[in-house]
Amino acid sequence: MNTTTAPDRYALVGHPVHHSRSPMIHSLFAEQTGQKLTYELIDAAPEEFESAVRRFIDEGGRGMNVTVPHKEAAFRLADRLGPEAEKAGAVNTLSFDGGSIRGDNTDGIGFLRDVTENLGWEIRGQRILVLGAGGAARGILPPLLENAPAELVLANRTLPRAAELEQRFRHLGKLSIRAFTELERDPAFDLVINATSAGLKGETPPFPESIVGEHTRCYDLAYARGLTPFQLWASEAGAERAEQGIGMLVEQAAESFYIWRKVRPDTKPVIAELKDFA
Repeated sequence: MNTTTAPDRYALVGHPVHHSRSPMIHSLFAEQTGQKLTYELIDAAPEEFESAVRRFIDEGGRGMNVTVPHKEAAFRLADRLGPEAEKAGAVNTLSFDGGSIRGDNTDGIGFLRDVTENLGWEIRGQRILVLGAGGAARGILPPLLENAPAELVLANRTLPRAAELEQRFRHLGKLSIRAFTELERDPAFDLVINATSAGLKGETPPFPESIVGEHTRCYDLAYARGLTPFQLWASEAGAERAEQGIGMLVEQAAESFYIWRKVRPDTKPVIAELKDFA
């Protein structure tokens, strides 16, 4: 009689997902912690998102990470929400148990750990600009506000989307909003965070270079082999440092892994391996 149990199945759902390093990350976590699991990629267009999730559940899947453009749809799909997801209004981690779907958001935790612990950058007392008002921004705005920056500005191509987030998060602290075209009036920021996909499709990032000064640190939530278009833009604009989101990717994945497996992996060797791989 074969008593070998099949590994638990996990996946990332998004559109597109072919570039994702999440399978590699979770494979390294599983190897490090002795967990038996598989992790796959599921490309689903927005209209296919819910059916893709429910099909994965029916096939025995235990959990999914959720990436662009589905984080707000995942928030609406979840039956229960963790506190960070409640605050963000977006979900990047789904857990399936007994026919119920729980939604969590580990983006903010992953971002803060990378920026403050791995990079050693300050949030408190800094003038901070977040570019973009989509699902990625939703995850990082609450922890930014809770860490008492001197000023936090949210800029978007159009104002209504930014205004929606300002209203959602105003109870956590003061959040100013701008259209990208209005940023020329602001002095250079201490920290500029790119939460848009600007540049990834070949277009020039639509931000004025005046937001960056010689002491500005820039952080791209996106990641790529080599430098991201935003990193290149920030460096050319004269930024002191320009980092991409590999560390955040690993840190948020570790928090998802902990939610699913109740085991916390060591992120440092995985970040180092991914940076070498890049």
